[in-house]
Amino acid sequence: MPSFTRKLAFCLCALPPVLGLGSTTPPPSEAPEQTPASSVSTTPPTGRRDLSIHDPTTPVFAEGAWWIFGTGRKLLAARSDDLQTWTRLDPALREPPAWALTVAPGNQRQHYWAPDLVKVGTRWHLYYSVSEFGKQTSAIGLATSPTLDPTHPDHGWTDEGIVIRSAEGDPYNAIDPSVLTDAEGRLWMSFGSFWRGLYLFELDPKTGLRLDPAGPMHHLAYSPQIEAPTLIHHGDYYYLFINKGFCCRGINSTYHIEVGRSRIITGPYLDHTGRDLREGGGRPVLATQANLIGPGHIGIFNVEKETWASLHFYDGTREGAPHLALRRVRWTDDAWPEIAD
Repeated sequence: MPSFTRKLAFCLCALPPVLGLGSTTPPPSEAPEQTPASSVSTTPPTGRRDLSIHDPTTPVFAEGAWWIFGTGRKLLAARSDDLQTWTRLDPALREPPAWALTVAPGNQRQHYWAPDLVKVGTRWHLYYSVSEFGKQTSAIGLATSPTLDPTHPDHGWTDEGIVIRSAEGDPYNAIDPSVLTDAEGRLWMSFGSFWRGLYLFELDPKTGLRLDPAGPMHHLAYSPQIEAPTLIHHGDYYYLFINKGFCCRGINSTYHIEVGRSRIITGPYLDHTGRDLREGGGRPVLATQANLIGPGHIGIFNVEKETWASLHFYDGTREGAPHLALRRVRWTDDAWPEIAD
């Protein structure tokens, strides 16, 4: 796994893939251990990929390939040999979890949202959202598998149940999970969408579920339209990437990405001016640029010792269809992430 370890309840079904776009490939460099040189011979070009996806997980290199999951019926799954050409796989979940219709009886399509993928011990943990459009009738579920490769005889996602659930009147909406192991080896989940914003609580690494259902819930960020947190650890800081604005409106989407940082994982997270993200702060990272509309659900990872961002955006050249894009990230002298391209 890389050393770096992410909505109002809306989402889109994945649309058929279209041809990808990219810029000139930058020069190759030595690959880090988790990304063998044979898997990506040169740093991938920036730009749109040939994968229609919404709410992508951070791409993970394992078992000789790159893997990604996203919003869709029983969760979209895809693999790639080079981060450029992606192959759609069967849905990640063979069957919907038995509890799904109890949580969200209006979600008859088995359409689950905004997953996150992490490896804990010897098993992969796939966290995902079960909800109804615009409602707090939501839960974050967990499925585990010893392997990501669907051709492997041991492959299969086992339902581990509900991690956290929300109902009308709660300060949060239980969707959009982002999981991170901190510098002390403790496992945490940030989550949330609209209402009172984004929150954080601790997970049990043995089960992947909430460590203490009565344990503390840390408030991370608030804005009238906020969701899709991504937590990473880099250098001396924890960074919280957030989305503000509205997703899921095609070319009319107003999604944009901001960031804050803290020296401890529970916060407070401040922007470059010292403003608390709980009070509307946030350092701009990426907003609409020409036909790259409403970027969101950012993931941060390394390829050949360069930092990269994965994200979805609404393609202005394809009537606002959601697509995967990769953009390079650079770190400023005062340790803030910026989109380099």
